Amino acid sequence: MKKIDAHLHLAEVLAGYCRRGELRAIGGGKAAWGNGEEFQLIPPELGDTNFTAEQALKVMDENDVERAVLMHGSMYGFQNRYHAELIKKYPDRFCPSCTIDPFMTNYMDTMEFFFEEQGFHLAKFEVSTGGGLMGCHDPFDLAGERMMNIYKLVEKHNGVVALDVGDISMPSHQPWSIMEAAKACPDLKFVVCHLLAPTRGWEREWKLSLELLNLPNVWFDIAALPKIMSPDVYPYKETCSYLADAKKILGAKKLLWGTDAPFAATQDSYTHLADYLEHNDIFTDSELEDVYYNNSKEVYF
Repeated sequence: MKKIDAHLHLAEVLAGYCRRGELRAIGGGKAAWGNGEEFQLIPPELGDTNFTAEQALKVMDENDVERAVLMHGSMYGFQNRYHAELIKKYPDRFCPSCTIDPFMTNYMDTMEFFFEEQGFHLAKFEVSTGGGLMGCHDPFDLAGERMMNIYKLVEKHNGVVALDVGDISMPSHQPWSIMEAAKACPDLKFVVCHLLAPTRGWEREWKLSLELLNLPNVWFDIAALPKIMSPDVYPYKETCSYLADAKKILGAKKLLWGTDAPFAATQDSYTHLADYLEHNDIFTDSELEDVYYNNSKEVYF
């Protein structure tokens, strides 16, 4: 079954920055934060000190993944220039995103350059307190003036905004603000990453948030769910129980399969992250085709 990975990270040069300071590669796929904390960011078989388009295409081809959506992440660092190169180099394989820090003085000038000069049509913001902008800044409103300025610009260009808001324990987790922004920008496509990061013990709140965001212009990627639901193991029966609940609320047309590789692939193989839906009975065959391919093609390509 052909697939589109709706949430993949590349890093030509690893240059992350977040609540633990800078992140740099130290070899063997490992990385170190500024505070000295080390961890495995890239599976050794996928990369030593980076994860490039060519490395990604190899593993994609091995798993019948036709295309991928390239997301930004604070661990990897801004990759805007590299992503701009890939728009031209691999137009049939990748949908690269751009990003900025909305507290930059010239943030709107930069966004205009991305969309009007470099050909981007997707902006991704990792705003989570755990691993994104709200780990570097005081919490801010995702429907506040600065973010609304960005949404309106992307809407003008018929684009997409993807948001990683972390889990319910974080101030960045603002489904009500996403709802407000989506209603204010009806022609803008929003994708909420990681299915709002469900948390054990908070299922009721998670379901209410999905219902709140069940809007015509809002979709959800399901990337990294197996890692989020650790220690769930392949073929991820507990993960799939959450997906079954999400399907009841949203419908299969609102769900986009993705991996969140390379980091998510340090827990299990890319192959398992790619095929686990085929080993569960949540979706019909036609729904699987939508979740794996058709929905992402509609939203991003």
